[in-house]
This record gives sequence, C-alpha cells and structure tokens, in this order.
Amino acid sequence: MSVLIVTSLGEIVVDLHTDKCPLTCKNFLKLCKIKYYNGCLFHTVQKDFTAQTGDPTGTGSGGDSVYKFLYGDQARFFNDEIHLDLKHSKTGTIAMASAGENLNASQFYLTLRDNLDYLDGKHTIFGEIAEGFETLTRINEAYVDENNRPYKNIRIKHTYILDDPFDDPSQLAELIPDASPEGKPKDEVDDNVRLEDDWVPLDEQLGPLELEERLRAKDAHSSAVVLESIGDIPDVEIKPPDNVLFVCKLNPVTEDEDLHTIFSRFGTVQAADIIRDFKTGDSLCYAFIEFETREACEQAYFKMDNALIDDRRIHVDFSQSVAKLWSQYRRKDQKGKGKGCFECGALDHIAKDCTGDPANTRQPQKYILKDDNGQRGGGKNSSYDMVFDGDTPEIPSQEKRSQGHNNDRGVEKQRMNRRSSEEPRHRDRENKDSSYRDRHSDRSRGYREDSSQDGKANRSSGSRSGRDRLEEGRDRDRHKDGQRDTDDKTDQRESRKRDADDGIYADRRGDKDYRKRSTDSDRENHKERQRNIDNKVDQRESGKRYADDGERGGVNYRKRSADSDRLAGRSSDSGDYRKSSVERRDETDYKKRHVDGERRDKRDDRVHKKRSADVDAHRGTREREHRRR
Repeated sequence: MSVLIVTSLGEIVVDLHTDKCPLTCKNFLKLCKIKYYNGCLFHTVQKDFTAQTGDPTGTGSGGDSVYKFLYGDQARFFNDEIHLDLKHSKTGTIAMASAGENLNASQFYLTLRDNLDYLDGKHTIFGEIAEGFETLTRINEAYVDENNRPYKNIRIKHTYILDDPFDDPSQLAELIPDASPEGKPKDEVDDNVRLEDDWVPLDEQLGPLELEERLRAKDAHSSAVVLESIGDIPDVEIKPPDNVLFVCKLNPVTEDEDLHTIFSRFGTVQAADIIRDFKTGDSLCYAFIEFETREACEQAYFKMDNALIDDRRIHVDFSQSVAKLWSQYRRKDQKGKGKGCFECGALDHIAKDCTGDPANTRQPQKYILKDDNGQRGGGKNSSYDMVFDGDTPEIPSQEKRSQGHNNDRGVEKQRMNRRSSEEPRHRDRENKDSSYRDRHSDRSRGYREDSSQDGKANRSSGSRSGRDRLEEGRDRDRHKDGQRDTDDKTDQRESRKRDADDGIYADRRGDKDYRKRSTDSDRENHKERQRNIDNKVDQRESGKRYADDGERGGVNYRKRSADSDRLAGRSSDSGDYRKSSVERRDETDYKKRHVDGERRDKRDDRVHKKRSADVDAHRGTREREHRRR
C-alpha cells in the first residue's frame, strides 16, 4: 500500500489510505502501474504551500482518471472521498487537486508545510509521505516565475508500486507498457524558456581552474564574433600564428637588421619588421619577429623578455596580429565563405593551399569600360560605364538627369524667345549710337590732320608773330579736341552701360514687361467685361423706358448705343494708342539726338571755316612778304 516516486530532485515514498479512500487509491495505483505519471512536471510550486503535479500536458488543466481508460469518456472524473479525520495538519500530505466538487482525475498535490487547515473538507486526502522529506525541501526551494512555475523543470522520472491490495481489471493489461517510458510525455506543451531537469551548472560539473579556462574561451569567442562583425578580423575561427613574437618598448634608433641579428641565436628568423610611420618613416618602437619554428619562438619569449637593447628594456609577448592572414580567407559578402583563391582565381581551394598550377588560370574579366565618355565627346550625358556581360540600358538616374536637362532647355528657350523679342529694339539703338560715334570719330580725325598740317606750316615760317598766333590757335584747337574727346568718351560709357544693362537684366526686364503686359491685358479685359455689363443693364433699362415713353425711349436708346459704340472703339484703339505713343517717344528721342548732332556739326563747321580763313590769311601774308624780299 505504498509507492516509490522518483523525481529529478530525489525520491519520495508515499503511504496510501486504501481503507478510507479505496476509489482514489485504486485510481492512483493503477495510473502508476500503466506509467501514466512518468515525465509529468511539477507545474505549480507555491513556496511553503503546495507542489502540484500529475498533468501530462504540463499546463495544469489536463489529466484523466484510470476509469476513463477502462470504461470510456463518461468515467473521466470520479467522486470525492472526504473524511473529517484526515486533515492537512503536517508537511507531506497528499491530496487530489480537483477541478470542482466530484471532479477528480489524475492531478494531485503535496503540502510543503504544516497546518494548512483551510484546505480541510475541500479535497480528498489519500496518503502521506513516509520518506524523502529532503526531496520535498528541494522542491520547496526551487526558483519560480510569477506564475509559480519553476525555471528549471522538476519531473517525475519513474513510479514503482511497492504494495497494491487491488486486483487489476481485465482491460488494464493492454495499457501496461513493455518498458518504462522516459523523457517528456507526448502530450506536453513545449516551453523553450525553461531549463531542462537534467541541466547542471558548470560550477557543479567542473573544477575552479577548468571553469575559469572555459569562461575565458567563451569570452574570447564572443570578442571574435564582435571583431568579425566590425571587419577587424576575416573570420571568427581565425587564430594568430604561433611562431611570431611581438616586441615593444624599442629604442627609435634600433633597425631591422639589429633585431634580426639578436634573435637569430634562438633559431632561423624569417622576418624582423619594425613598424614605422607611413609618412615620416620614423620607428613606432615596436616590431614583429617571425621564426621558422614554434619552439624557437617560445625559447625567445622566455629568454628575451626585459632584455636590454640599445639602452632600452624591451617587452616580448606572443603576437595576436592576423594582418598577414587576410589573403587566406574570403569575405562573407562573397560567394562560398572560405572558398576561392585570390592568387589564381580558382574556387576549389584558398590562397594558402594554392600550388601555383598554371592550369588554375584567372577567371576572365567580367566587365569592360565603355569608350563613349561624355566628357570627351560621348553622347547621352554618360561617363565611363561598367558593363557586366554585355551592354545594359541606360540607368534610371541618367534618364532622370536627362529629363531634368530637357526641362532646363525648355526654360532656356523661353528666355531666349523673350530676349529675341527685345533684340530688334536694342539693335536699332546700337546702330544709331554706332553711327553717331563714327561721325564724331571722322570729324575728330579730320581736325587732327588739319592741325598737324598747320603745325608743319608754322614750323617752316620764321616769323615770331606768326608763331605766336599759331600757338594760340593750337591751344584753342587742343581745348576743343579735349572737349570733343570728353564728349565722345561720355557717350561711349553711356552706350556701354546701356548694353550691359540690356545684357544682364534682359531676362528680368522681359519678365517684368511680360507681367506688365499681362496686368494691362487683364485690366483691359476687366474693363471690357464691365462695359458689356453696363451696356446690358442700359439695354434693359432702355427697353423698359421705351415701353413707357415710346419714341423718346427709342431715341435715348439709340443715343446710348452710339455712345457705347464710341466707347468700344476707344477701348479697342487704346492698345494701338499706347504702341504709337511708345514709338513716338522713341522717335522724339532719336530726333532730339539728331538735332543735337546737327547743332554740334554746325558749330564745328563754323570753327573749321574760321580756322581755314586764318590759315589762308597767314599764307597770303607770308607770300606778300616773300615777294617784297
């Protein structure tokens, strides 16, 4: 009348009250015989209260009685067997966990402390723990979550019946398995966040030294994963070479040959490289020594640490650098991690295993550079393009750029059209200014030639009075020429200023004129619509007055109609009037400049005639004096 329950935390021996609760005890014993409780979880552990188990699903809402397997689904639950003399008075009491009154199935609980009196009379008590209270204590101390489920699973491994006073039903033989099942029940709901019952912490499996080594290896692997992700090392599993020493605290004057000579006494030195600044070439006071064998490297490590080289105490350690191993690995973003050779291009081996076989030729080039460079005459706004396995169509970004260029060309054409509309007016103005400047330049050139001839004639004369008069004439002519040159320069500056204004602000004036014309046209259209509305109103009023007044209304209507016609004609001629006013203003400016030019010409002609008369008089005087002599 007792059962041995083997759990993942220890063994428990249970004594049953078969005489007082025969129905409940028979259910428990026969479920243990068919191994129904094997693998069941202690799904609820409430500290210092109860530990509940017996549900194959592990959720606390499942479980069937043995009577269901014997007699069908209608016998899934059985009735309570409550006795007032059976109480929850001590630790280790076993009772049925029912879903309600007379709803007992397979789940049961164990009390974890004494005197749980408020459970008396509510659940069927059918046994108590005889041995294994230390196991019960371990269950009570388990770590649980907010739902009172242990973080580490606690399972019933096996159940052994020590004494069974009840005969087995005939149907029960078919339910007894050939071997005791192990592991999880097939109906259990998986929960991956729990530690399995056979999990043992490392500090319980390993000694202190071994545990420390294991933790260091795990930390090193985590660091390697981080270094690979940021691109510092080519692969997680890469290891630094064991035949290379790292030497630091060197004297800046120490050379590579010095280190090669010093470390050669431990074995063959394949390389002795001092790391230097790539700009200045100065030593950074550390170096790498590569030996042929690992033993020579270890011997140098033990002997050369804290040695004196060039008045400096050096420090020696094994190298952790993998810079020279990059060529032996392929990056993750290339196909076939760790596959392919950078030396010959083959994919069946890596660089460190390359034999240099000529058969392993480099793969053909997969791209070409197109020759139609847009900067050197190529079309379609293209530069050098990289083409894989043939030409590809133009990329969308280039199409967008070409569309943007087309839009810019359209705007530029509109600006050019506005400029072309203004060009005739500017061209006429420039022609007038250029003809005016030409006339002035011809007159000034003629005056200079006359003055030069007069100067020669005066130099040939020997008369002092004639020389004085000639000097006075030269002064007058020089003053007049300077005045004319000043006027010419002023006209040229004004002309250039007009040209610059026309060239720089052509677009702005064009836009301003366009907006002005648009505003004027909108204003005229508004006025025209207002006149039409007024005419319609007048027509309606005139029709009404015509009905009332007869012929007088008709006469007034015709008069107003004539007035409206005159107003319409005046509005239609307003645009032509403005155009003609602009043309008359330009013509007036031209006439004004023409009159000023004629006045200046007449004034210059009078001065020229006067100077010619003076020259003729001087010549006549000189000839008469010559005849007298």
